[in-house]
Amino acid sequence: MTTTHALILIIVAALATFATRVTPFLFLSRHSAHPLILHMGRYLPAIVMTVLVAVSLSAMTLPVFEVSTDDLPTAWQHWLMSAKGAGMLISAICVAGLHLWRRNALLSIAVGTGIYMAWVQIGTPAVVG
Repeated sequence: MTTTHALILIIVAALATFATRVTPFLFLSRHSAHPLILHMGRYLPAIVMTVLVAVSLSAMTLPVFEVSTDDLPTAWQHWLMSAKGAGMLISAICVAGLHLWRRNALLSIAVGTGIYMAWVQIGTPAVVG
């Protein structure tokens, strides 16, 4: 793929993304007081938060213990430091708690993502090393 093809691909993808974001505002601007739109605006953010937390927790792994008791601290350390272990659980709890407290979807997603990414960046090297 040449640079020109890559730029054309990026421009088309950006325009398609922008069009899908703008279209509802263009066609639904006259119906902004419709009861269905008001209902969706009230309940959809909480539903999206619930789905995001449920999906992230479904991908979480539980600690795996071997028969040996010498492996017990290692298994817990690996689970606590892994991205799909305690990092995911702590991030999900923070997202749910922050959203219940502040009712701000953007803030909840940003903080949850930040905590998860920090956990991944800080925790993963400790497990590998």
